[in-house]
Amino acid sequence: MSSPVLYNQRDDGSQKEMGFGVSSTGSDTPSTSSQEQLDRVKAVRRKVDIKILLWYSFVYLVMRINVSNISNTAIMNVEAGHGIKKQLGSLNSAQWAWVLSIFYYPYMLFEPTSTLLLKRFKPRVWMSRIMITWGIISMCQAATGNYAGILAARFFLGLAEAGFYPGVLYHLSFWYPADKMPLRIAFFYACGQFSGTISGLLAYAISFMDGDGGLSGWRWFFIIEGIPPVLCGIYTLFFLPNYPEDSAFLDAEETQVLLDDLPKTQPSSTAKTWNFSQAKALFQDPTYITFTLIWVCHAIGGWGVSTVLPTVIADLGLTDTAIAQLMTMPTYTFGCASLIFIGWLIHTNKATPWVAAIALEVVAMVCYIILITVKNTIVKYIFVTVATACSICIYPILWPERIRAAHGTTTAGLAIGLTNAAAQFSGIVGPQVYQSKFGPTYRISYIVSIALLAGAIASIVATWMLVKKRDAAPTRNASIDDEAASQDVRNDTVSVG
Repeated sequence: MSSPVLYNQRDDGSQKEMGFGVSSTGSDTPSTSSQEQLDRVKAVRRKVDIKILLWYSFVYLVMRINVSNISNTAIMNVEAGHGIKKQLGSLNSAQWAWVLSIFYYPYMLFEPTSTLLLKRFKPRVWMSRIMITWGIISMCQAATGNYAGILAARFFLGLAEAGFYPGVLYHLSFWYPADKMPLRIAFFYACGQFSGTISGLLAYAISFMDGDGGLSGWRWFFIIEGIPPVLCGIYTLFFLPNYPEDSAFLDAEETQVLLDDLPKTQPSSTAKTWNFSQAKALFQDPTYITFTLIWVCHAIGGWGVSTVLPTVIADLGLTDTAIAQLMTMPTYTFGCASLIFIGWLIHTNKATPWVAAIALEVVAMVCYIILITVKNTIVKYIFVTVATACSICIYPILWPERIRAAHGTTTAGLAIGLTNAAAQFSGIVGPQVYQSKFGPTYRISYIVSIALLAGAIASIVATWMLVKKRDAAPTRNASIDDEAASQDVRNDTVSVG
């Protein structure tokens, strides 16, 4: 008599066979079948990694260069009298802080909507739109001639770029189970932060173009760095796969293997884009508040310094502004290496995301305390580097937990978009906290960061306890999962998105 085969209901109404070790023939050798299935899943995932994850990682590197280049321009060619602040009307500390932060207002407000629009218009179309428009507007920054002009350009640049990062996470959730995403998100995020290394090198090189063609170095910087996103957008429009069900690079068997491996609460391409019940459930979930508090507190306390890092390093007085651009490179390189290592520890179950996040926040707080108390510039540079590296690691190691806590297609899209929107406080408040008037010691800035990191730790602990309590209630979890799946199944019959 054959053994029973267990099935799990997926979002699209299909059935997923559970328990790979259960043999349909009554054989006592289930491990062989299980291992073969695991090998097939891994092989398909590798193809997805190459086709989607690597491309997104490269584009994110390009994107972050465009986001951070404004910080590099702050100190370009200032000794020659061709600095951006002077040429735009001798901008003071407060005005420059607004130039940096205005980018993040539309970014924050439009991210949740943009994430859902990715589902409505399909990833290939929406992502290419984002890349092409941000590249064009990035180049337009070079044409600005006054304070109002750069503010307008930065505002529309934020509007154009909004939704890329959460859109990538949302898109990946259609392809990977949440528990298989930590190392992948760490790699993706590290590639983006490595842009700090490349941007510093480019800023150093392009600073020597100052005066070529009658243009200042900072104008060349914006022009040159705006071209790659446009080219990336054109490639994405034609070659980025949308969903497993309509992917040309997978055959029918590989597609089914991938779909069968996804939990039933993962987003589904066949589900409706908007579901009011799922949206309501998201806001009623207590983890929504605690996750948001983590992202807000860390955004300002941990990430704030990164928005003005070249200036902070230049204010140490170790060297001139050109070399200060290069000195940002070790900071970001160390941060990226640390992130990949911690992602690997979590992926191999040698560490948990929650413990790692708390430890990193504590180390960052210690760094800021040392930065307040010591006067040696070399020591300060070392601990600015370590603090920045800790800040780089927090979000990517917690993102899989945030995605796992979201049940359903609409819930996942909103949760990712809204949570990442909260992270934009790093760009809105960070430049205000780290205004150059607080330099070169930045004592007040570091004290504010310490207080906010303490709030981040408290929020991490609270979220950890709430998630742990939910995971310990399997009956309740099953009912939540079934409800999320059934809502998406019902949506399939009336899907308009």
